[in-house]
Amino acid sequence: MAACGDDGGSESMIHSGAAPYGNFINYYTFNEPKNRLSLIPPTLLQDLGCEGNPHTLLLDVGCNSGELSIALYKHLLQEPDTNVHLLGFDLDQTLIEQARKSNPLPASITFIPLDVTEDSEQLLDYLAQRGCSRFHLTVCLAVTMWVHLNHGDSGLLRLLSRLADLSQNLLLEAQPWKCYRSAARRLRKLGRTDFDHFKTLNIKGDISQHATEYLEGQCDMELVQNFGSTTWDRRLLLFRRRPT
Repeated sequence: MAACGDDGGSESMIHSGAAPYGNFINYYTFNEPKNRLSLIPPTLLQDLGCEGNPHTLLLDVGCNSGELSIALYKHLLQEPDTNVHLLGFDLDQTLIEQARKSNPLPASITFIPLDVTEDSEQLLDYLAQRGCSRFHLTVCLAVTMWVHLNHGDSGLLRLLSRLADLSQNLLLEAQPWKCYRSAARRLRKLGRTDFDHFKTLNIKGDISQHATEYLEGQCDMELVQNFGSTTWDRRLLLFRRRPT
């Protein structure tokens, strides 16, 4: 997960282009968990009707070094509950190792290395082992742009479809288009090859709106709440699976 240069000050904190998949080693030093958590009600699990489940499963997509995963779990629960488990994954093994070492709740929070654009079998196995067909809540925060830039329009839509299939509820934060331009500019400043798909993307402009239209039109999801925008002007949108 990552910032864009227009977010004020982040350019001086990191060489963002040096992490073309958003796998920054110090991400939460310039985007603290409270920037998102201040918008998310601590009663969210109750609001979603998760109380009373033998297992309540949460998924953090692109968890980086795990600070937000841990803070989110503590934000949503007054005290650790082994019936409520959070699984965080990231494609960067080093970040996952860091998350594991700093995890104060190993009985309730698990971190695994995984590239969801290539494989979701581990997630399906995880669900099956716990007798669940979907995660009760999936959070995907500032991940979509990196998948979009590295895997194109089709990669972005596959990600949304995959997360919709895996989730009863999906909390999505999509980077705005200005972040795409900033990421590409920083990569060029570092003398690196441009993102493979940046110049050929057809999904542009209001990325949150594009994602909403796709999730509602193609993935049997519906937008149920907009929690507002972060200090970086990114909307936190909550989707749920339509009742059958």
